[in-house]
Amino acid sequence: MRKLITALGAALALGGAVASASAEEIVIATVNNGDMIIMQKLSKEFEDKTGIKLRWVVLEENTLRERLATDIATKAGQYDVISVNSYQTQLWAKMGWLTKLDDFSADYDYDDFITATRESLSVDGTMYGAPFYGESLITFYRKDLFEKAGLTMPEKPTFDDIANFAEKLTDRDNGINGICLRGKPGWGENSPLISTFVAAFGGAWFDMEWKPLLTSEPWNQALNWYLDVMKTAGPAGATTNGYNENRVLFSSGKCGMWIDATVTAGYLLDPKESQVSETTGFAPFPVTDKNPEAAGWSGAWALAVPVSVTDNAAAAKKFIEWATSKEYARLVGEREGWLLAPSGTRKSTYAYPEYQDVAKPFADKVLAAISAVKPTKPSVMETPYTGAGFIDIAEFQALGTTIGQTIAAAVSGSKTADQVLEESQAYVERTMERAGYYKK
Repeated sequence: MRKLITALGAALALGGAVASASAEEIVIATVNNGDMIIMQKLSKEFEDKTGIKLRWVVLEENTLRERLATDIATKAGQYDVISVNSYQTQLWAKMGWLTKLDDFSADYDYDDFITATRESLSVDGTMYGAPFYGESLITFYRKDLFEKAGLTMPEKPTFDDIANFAEKLTDRDNGINGICLRGKPGWGENSPLISTFVAAFGGAWFDMEWKPLLTSEPWNQALNWYLDVMKTAGPAGATTNGYNENRVLFSSGKCGMWIDATVTAGYLLDPKESQVSETTGFAPFPVTDKNPEAAGWSGAWALAVPVSVTDNAAAAKKFIEWATSKEYARLVGEREGWLLAPSGTRKSTYAYPEYQDVAKPFADKVLAAISAVKPTKPSVMETPYTGAGFIDIAEFQALGTTIGQTIAAAVSGSKTADQVLEESQAYVERTMERAGYYKK
């Protein structure tokens, strides 16, 4: 077995201790996003029902990742329940660092989870992370701008369609960018987006022998498409724009289109949060002739239990079962509003009449976008890895970050597409050869 743990070495330098929980109390380390803030708010229901006390350690995403990498790799056992994404779940489960979550009650209904979301948190068919929200990619667009320009969004747009629309929607004099896409470098920012574009053009990161394919034709087509639309129709200073920055741009009326996470759909329809709530439309992730069934990534934030947790494992799993159940989704809808109900996780949520009433413009499209992803077959090519948008190896974090930085250099104009691909190919070859995956 390859020494995957070595790729986490840098993260182990960060300390930060939390006192151990008692038998009656579990410690939950979580990301500071809206869904988890709601969960913390509603968790008194669980405490009153079970008598188990909850102690929350709420951290910014990058800090959380560093703390958890330290804790789980050293088996320190400081946290009983941890928030993890799909990449961490698959990687850490293969390393034997996470507890199986396959023994919840019959009422939990594993089959109710959207297949792609469940698969992104599973290894060999067994779930190691329970999702509190899931997502893929969708195309958001301004219906009013399309109408003004005499354009019609197809039921299944192609990449050529999107490029054509972006050019026609661009209105620099009025501060309108035809399209906004992630330009900020990082394995969680521009790299997974480019990965999905490559898959749509029929490519992959590696062949079945782990030979890197970054100078292949699909990578060339995908990168040039991305660079062309960013230059022609994207916002200025795009290399500083990640998910959050583009969300602000689109919701404030500065983008004609935006391809990004489905979880944003409810936000964009909320008039308190979005200036374009009445004019936002939703379309699928674009496709190509090489991959007419192309879909976006399969990602999720989930709850998991480290194997280092022993005394409190039963209580930790009880909390996870409650927090990711059908009943919890209904509780959020009834208490916080149905637009905030956990998205991308359970099929039953999309069947609730109350949810359909408020989410009608996007619910079916979001469900279709997530359901279309096949994490176990991320490309039309055969691949030695799983994961749509990420690769289930420890090295991907470094690969994605470095490649993302190189791509950002091309967006800023300091490198050409050919330079990006040649440099990236050389870097990935060196990395994979040193790690023992591939011999040049």
